Amino acid sequence: MSSQSTKIVIALGGNALQEAGSPPTAEAQLAVVKKTSDYLADISCKGYEMAIVHGNGPQVGNIILSQETAEKMNPKLPTMPFDVCGAMSQGYIGYQIQQSLGEALRKRNRNIPVVTLVTQVIVDKNDSAFHNPTKPIGSFYTEEEAKNIAQEKGYTMKEDAGRGWRRVVASPDPKRIAEIDSVKQLWDSTIVITAGGGGIPVIENPDGSLTGVPAVIDKDLAAQRLAQDVEADILIILTEVNKVCLNFNKPNMKELSKITVAEAMTYVEEGHFAQGSMLPKVMAAVKFASSSPGKKAIITSLYKAVEALEGTEGTVITM
Repeated sequence: MSSQSTKIVIALGGNALQEAGSPPTAEAQLAVVKKTSDYLADISCKGYEMAIVHGNGPQVGNIILSQETAEKMNPKLPTMPFDVCGAMSQGYIGYQIQQSLGEALRKRNRNIPVVTLVTQVIVDKNDSAFHNPTKPIGSFYTEEEAKNIAQEKGYTMKEDAGRGWRRVVASPDPKRIAEIDSVKQLWDSTIVITAGGGGIPVIENPDGSLTGVPAVIDKDLAAQRLAQDVEADILIILTEVNKVCLNFNKPNMKELSKITVAEAMTYVEEGHFAQGSMLPKVMAAVKFASSSPGKKAIITSLYKAVEALEGTEGTVITM
């Protein structure tokens, strides 16, 4: 398939926004984003039509932490609702990618607009995830502090691996991207940064209005939903490793180059992929590759993305 007619959705992993050991500042993140944007611009220069989805875990956590700290110092500065914090993170991460990618494209004489779309993603209010919140966010507390916060604010608080107590929120499946029509209208002329952090989780009310809910949508599943909705040819999930591996970091580790959906699910059932790490990426890839004939999902690193699209790197999952 020629790249000239190939539509792709790119899901950026956390290492595309922050380097391990670097300070969690906007300045440090911008430096990383500029490097990331060079790789994204190289993909665009190959002629691919693309949209970008990014994560926001550390960033939204820092927004919440700064607000909680400010509220402790001055109760007149109330914390913002979690969905609003998600919107904030979409804005500032998207702004940095939009600015940096635009600059990288101009240096390559490629005049394509880049825009960030604050994106709501509709979830089912009856999703079972709301009955068992598991996604930790924000600060650590003592058990006594956690109980007081739960009583005062209605948060669900859980002990986190012996490190203290934290607020947890649900991680429901994405059902529909509210702004999908806008993404489709922009597609032919614009690189759209959308569904940042998995999208702002909202539920649809009987009258059609939307209400934000405290939840986290997996960004790889949101990218899969987007890729299906825009009828993309390829979903490429960028992470820290060049290929998906069996027996990761063990002496008998095996890299996977090309696998079928059935093979991927066998490996999932055998427990090869860690929850919260490679598992959601593989599941998002499987969902997309299964969505219709000819679809392809790729999992690889940012640095091997061009090679993976050309078929010489990464893990390719097909029917």
